Amino acid sequence: MSDNIVGVNNPSTATPATLDSAASARRRLRSLTLDLAETLGARIREERYAAGQQLPTEAAIVAEFGVSRTVVREALSQLQASSLVQTRHGIGTVVVGAGQSAPFRIAPEQLATLQDVIAVLELRIAIAIAIATETEAAALAALRRTDADLAVLREALAAFGEAVAASRDAVGPDFQSHAGIARATQNPRFADLIAALGTGAIPRARLAGTVERSVEQQTYLQCVHGEHESILDAIVARDAESARAAMRTHLVDSRERRRRLAAAAGA
Repeated sequence: MSDNIVGVNNPSTATPATLDSAASARRRLRSLTLDLAETLGARIREERYAAGQQLPTEAAIVAEFGVSRTVVREALSQLQASSLVQTRHGIGTVVVGAGQSAPFRIAPEQLATLQDVIAVLELRIAIAIAIATETEAAALAALRRTDADLAVLREALAAFGEAVAASRDAVGPDFQSHAGIARATQNPRFADLIAALGTGAIPRARLAGTVERSVEQQTYLQCVHGEHESILDAIVARDAESARAAMRTHLVDSRERRRRLAAAAGA
């Protein structure tokens, strides 16, 4: 059960047939991931996996559903993004449960002063930027992208892959990929926001000189490259929901990888 995709590691020599095969394999991987995440999520909501219970191991899930470890890990990442599970160091993946978190509420007495109101506005802005902006941009790009937009995104993806293969800094192509998605929304405000954030929004810009050349960093970049491919595939297919999900998975997984790299670097 291999998730290797032909023509990906060396795109310059890939033929149309291998590219079609690669796209088909990625679509199948995405479909298997969504199906598994839905099945496991349903079990959690039905309390077949109770809150606080450890999920079956990756190997057990692979054996039960006949999928690869890559599919299992992607599905678990989606469940984590949905706050249904948590990964705990030394324990594994633990069920949070559906509706287990206390409802978030701001009481009237918490809005007594101007500073209180400003604090809430800051929270709203943070939530909008962190959760909605790039995921919604990916969805809008899937609906509105032009052939010219796709050409830009493919060029950025190819440049990213070449940088990874040559062990070079991939921050530029990474940023161009996200900026290209923002422009493909045909809404200039999305592009303005990404431009304002600049390359400082790319975590590896702050990792240079620490673990940039390490094996862990190369693995990090290879994972990012694969996630960018999934986002682009959804945009090419004009599949807004898949584009939104792929971008959210990318952002959540990037955060977790960044934490692991920081720990490895002794940060």
